[in-house]
Amino acid sequence: MRTWAIGDIQGCFTVFQSLLTKIDFKAGRDQLWLAGDVINRGPESLEMLRWVVRHQADVRMVLGNHELHVLAQARGFDKVKRRDTFQPILVAPDRDALLSWLQRRPLLVRRGEMTMVHAGLAPSWSVDLAAQLAAEIEATLRGPGADALLSRLRGDVPTWTPSLRGIERQVAAVAVLTRMRTCAADGAVTDYVGPPESCPSGQQPWHAWTRRPGTVIFGHWAAYGYHVRPGHVSLDSGAVWGRQLTAWCLEDGTTAQVPGV
Repeated sequence: MRTWAIGDIQGCFTVFQSLLTKIDFKAGRDQLWLAGDVINRGPESLEMLRWVVRHQADVRMVLGNHELHVLAQARGFDKVKRRDTFQPILVAPDRDALLSWLQRRPLLVRRGEMTMVHAGLAPSWSVDLAAQLAAEIEATLRGPGADALLSRLRGDVPTWTPSLRGIERQVAAVAVLTRMRTCAADGAVTDYVGPPESCPSGQQPWHAWTRRPGTVIFGHWAAYGYHVRPGHVSLDSGAVWGRQLTAWCLEDGTTAQVPGV
């Protein structure tokens, strides 16, 4: 068995299939770790989501900001954006089953020294704290508090501090796990999308602030691209922007890439 972590697919289902062929993926033998944002921006979000649900026994997937966006939009909490392409999901006959499946996905997965999230971890967080916060949010998304949380996920968010409680605590933690690229020392999340070398004054890539044991696998940052460094693996290599879709093997570090759309 081989475990392949794959960065942001973003509805590029045909590209994804090409990558599976390249890595010789076999259902029932191999496992995929998908780093979130499997939908939106690309042309085949419905096909992509249906494939993941059909193959869920072979997939571990974390929620990204685009999955949370479709869940919020389906409930009327978020507006359609100019580049959104997931509308076929919202009108599909299996819409409710697909969205229900998405809503039950985790925000963090772990195996040994490997941890995967969509975006990042706050400078002050240990991996254990991140896992605790992710579990709290997952319980809310799967329970009666889901609407209250999903209605608060856009726009400005509180900066994470240990003193936060209730919905404020979860809103801040979701922003870190699904939207962070760079931050200040206090972990304040910004909307910066450019390359690390041009990040705003007083900010650094989130992973530069703290050296943690183990390896954190993440996506979300196309301008950073594919990098393997001590302590982290960055997997968003911009498939939806015409660059590459990347798979990285957890067992031996093998890398495979195919051209994007």
